[in-house]
Amino acid sequence: MLGSYVFAIYYSHVFEELFAFRVMLLLFLLSKFTGEKFGQVEKTELDAHFENLLSRADSTKNWTEKIFRQTEVLLQPNPSSRIEEFLYEKLDRTVPSRPNNEELLGHYMQDAAKDFGPGTPYGSTLIKVGDCERRLGSVQREFLQTSAISFLTPLRNFLEGDWRTISKERRLLENRRLDLDSCKARLKKAKLAESKAAAVPDFQETRPRNYVLSASASALWSEEVDKAEHELRVAQTEFDRQAEVTRLLLEGISSTHVNHLRCLHEFVEAQTAYYKQCHLHMQDLQKELDRFPNAFAGNPGHSMASGGSSPLDPASAVETDTLKIEEVQAPATGTRKAKVLYDYDAADTSELSLLADELITVYTVPGMDSDWLVGERGNQKGKVPVTYLELLS
Repeated sequence: MLGSYVFAIYYSHVFEELFAFRVMLLLFLLSKFTGEKFGQVEKTELDAHFENLLSRADSTKNWTEKIFRQTEVLLQPNPSSRIEEFLYEKLDRTVPSRPNNEELLGHYMQDAAKDFGPGTPYGSTLIKVGDCERRLGSVQREFLQTSAISFLTPLRNFLEGDWRTISKERRLLENRRLDLDSCKARLKKAKLAESKAAAVPDFQETRPRNYVLSASASALWSEEVDKAEHELRVAQTEFDRQAEVTRLLLEGISSTHVNHLRCLHEFVEAQTAYYKQCHLHMQDLQKELDRFPNAFAGNPGHSMASGGSSPLDPASAVETDTLKIEEVQAPATGTRKAKVLYDYDAADTSELSLLADELITVYTVPGMDSDWLVGERGNQKGKVPVTYLELLS
């Protein structure tokens, strides 16, 4: 039941347009019928300027409607959410505040970081990225609100306000035109009958009654002509008055264009500010991530992408076998102290597990990948990733 109600409200404007189209079609058919009924009377034509105003108004309405609908899709791609917002608006109620996609993603990332451990490289990165996503969501929410007020609302006000008034007056003008055409046809018919009745009678007619009847008919049709002329003057006055009202409304389309132009500038400014803030947030995020260790240091895919050798590559395997970490001896010079930045779990026996904030001795040996160092902690020895360390002088 509620779904049917929502559908009916949301598409009410479609039904209104369909009804208006049917009315115009009925008026068109009526005008055709009127013309055929009253001796093929010609339709009262509007001047070229008026026709241009009508064409310009129709074009404005059609394109405004398309721009409005597509902007709605841009700002809210989810059709269900659009219908819900439309329903709340028609019921004059506030739309419930819900997190958008960016805010929801940021929330999930931060919850995942708590589960994985905020002190791990992955967890700490999730926290940073999640916080950035939530800021992006907040910026997007502000952009949507600004765009709805400064751009969508004026377009909607035109379609639901000014255009409905114009359409109403145009339908009234069409009715006045039909009345005028009908009066013209009636006058034409009356004059034709009067001319026939006023034809000069035959005074030699042996039956004078025919002459009397002809004179009486001529007088009757003369009265009918006077009445038709009066009705025509009234219809012409009403038509001219309605045409003037409609013309003034149609000329107001120029002011509508000016207003929509201003709104369009505000929409562009809102978009510019939105994308600029998004760009700044992403730049800040990248700078923060650059201060973190490279999370892909131990990832085989990253080593291959950066041109280095992967531990899974045959060449790397040969290096590991050749080096035999347990047999590597610390050089007499070249060793350094390093502070561990993050916990690290050794992937195999050739690597050394690390704990954040501990100090270890590190050094390099010939043939080892530049992303790795040999680390020592007491009697323990193994490869450690460079990006997890802060080398001390």
